[in-house]
Amino acid sequence: MTQSPASDALSGTLASETRAERPTWPTLAKGWRRKCPCCGKGAVLHSYLKLNDRCSQCDLDFTQARADDGPAYLTILLVGHLMAPLLHVVYFTWRPEPLVTFSVFSIGCIVSSLYLLPRLKGVVVAYQWARRMYGFDTKS
Repeated sequence: MTQSPASDALSGTLASETRAERPTWPTLAKGWRRKCPCCGKGAVLHSYLKLNDRCSQCDLDFTQARADDGPAYLTILLVGHLMAPLLHVVYFTWRPEPLVTFSVFSIGCIVSSLYLLPRLKGVVVAYQWARRMYGFDTKS
């Protein structure tokens, strides 16, 4: 029995994807460390949030990465889900003055946001590489 050209193309595509599968969780860990998702050595970011054009170690091209608003959204989501229950517990346990509560939780939100934002940008870029999104499907 002969196969149609469409089924040959489909089986070839599936074979190439399973042959070079990229593990997601180790790649996300590399992204959290702001390292290249491919080699884990080169830096993804070269200032606070600017993507490098290429990895300094393996020459992976980062210009096609599209992080856009994803890291900011994830940062707001995580900080909100951490600070809201903490605010509830602190307020009903100790009843601090409103100015103290505002000061402490404002600083906590700012510090945790500044800590998480570059790490989550690395995670978003690493996820795109692991899932072959945008231009990451053509090389490596």
